[in-house]
Amino acid sequence: MSNLLKGKTGDWEIVIGIEIHAQIISQSKLFSGSSTLFGSEHNTQVSFVDAGMPGMLPVINSVCIEQAVKTGLGLNAKINNFSIFDRKNYFYPDLPQGYQISQFEQPIVGNGEIMIDLDGNTIKKVRIERLHLEQDAGKSLHDQHPSYSYVDLNRSGIALMEIVSMPDMSSAEEAQAYIKKVRNIMKYLQTCDGNMDEGSLRADINVSVRKPGNELGIRCEIKNVNSIKFIGQAIEYEAKRQIDIIEDGKVIKQQTRLFDPKKGQTRAMRSKEEAHDYRYFPDPDLLPLVFTDEFVESIRKTLPELPDLKKQRFVDEYGLSPYDAGLLVSEKDTADYFEIAATGSNSKLVCNWIAGELFSFLNKENKRIDESPVTPVNLGKLINLIDNGTITGRIAKDIFEMMFKSGDDPMTIVDSNNMRQVSDEGEIEKIVDLIITSNPDQVKALEIKPNLMGWFVGQVMKETQGKANPKAVNEILIKKLIIKD
Repeated sequence: MSNLLKGKTGDWEIVIGIEIHAQIISQSKLFSGSSTLFGSEHNTQVSFVDAGMPGMLPVINSVCIEQAVKTGLGLNAKINNFSIFDRKNYFYPDLPQGYQISQFEQPIVGNGEIMIDLDGNTIKKVRIERLHLEQDAGKSLHDQHPSYSYVDLNRSGIALMEIVSMPDMSSAEEAQAYIKKVRNIMKYLQTCDGNMDEGSLRADINVSVRKPGNELGIRCEIKNVNSIKFIGQAIEYEAKRQIDIIEDGKVIKQQTRLFDPKKGQTRAMRSKEEAHDYRYFPDPDLLPLVFTDEFVESIRKTLPELPDLKKQRFVDEYGLSPYDAGLLVSEKDTADYFEIAATGSNSKLVCNWIAGELFSFLNKENKRIDESPVTPVNLGKLINLIDNGTITGRIAKDIFEMMFKSGDDPMTIVDSNNMRQVSDEGEIEKIVDLIITSNPDQVKALEIKPNLMGWFVGQVMKETQGKANPKAVNEILIKKLIIKD
């Protein structure tokens, strides 16, 4: 499928690079011992370091270093054994120091790459330019007072990983797939919880357009987008906006922009800064960060099975299609649920029920899979009851609904509601005979319309409340209704 956009003057190509800001999972901040607990009262998790008080010296959090290295390894990236913290100077009310401690020329992680899954079972490589560590700013609050803005410094100093991609993406779908994949890798690694609603993961989207084969166009950066859906909308709007400007004979201004989700539009925030505007220089309060190859290897040994490897194992071990395996591993909790449910059960049926009934019920109730009333063990039991003929697939759907409401074991529901499959051929034959004698017109019409056989099957299933063995029903109906020469 082509990613080119149509304009008045022909085709245009979108060029997208993304900076992901991911909050590191750690109990304390990057340079202080203040808590990182979400949702606390304003300004209750602020040390003198976080508040930028004179003479307060930052002390590096070793857990954050390990988490950054682990993430770099998960992104197939080069780990730099020597890196430097810099001061990035700019003024903002919620930046009490007047600078942000970040990394510039010598980051902790260098070039890497990940593979993203796209429609049509296609895979695309997206290169990672770098991952660097930095501290977060505070938060300005504009809705607390009619004429004043307040500042909450609880986030000030929280450890962030900024993951910078190369401009390798050319559609909103690719950008969304990329962010989902990076988010998923970090959730597998347990280095970032990926919760975009709480601000644990945000993205700056750099968008430019060009005629196919031309030099890169002037880019605009859309700041702090915190939803996969909004990221797609922002890219599509911004690309069309730029195309319209260029085709009208005007020039794109390099800007930082914001996305308004209510209007579905981007709007100018400020002119785009360059690196020299921030007057980077090494932070004099922090020594260079130096560690050995042995340190890196010790972290590599702790890495879990990551999504790409797990996907291939699901294909090889469980016989799933690449599409189904990709669906299951796209969230760690879903992959874990599947593996438990598939233990001793039909893995393909388990996959189908997760993707179908389970996801449907979870979406209706706005629940995550780890909140499901149907445990993976009980789903596996339900699949086994279908497989061994205790219940029909039709009845299984009713049982699943009861399980979702009550959390009960499927066998308990089957026994207490008399829902076992009817496999007694004599009993089924009596019902078939009754339906045949009661519907002579349908029997006669069957000679002309063989597809009416499905109507007879439906009547038997209706009479037995879906409990009749479908195979036995079909065999008895064929024996009684198909006239042989």
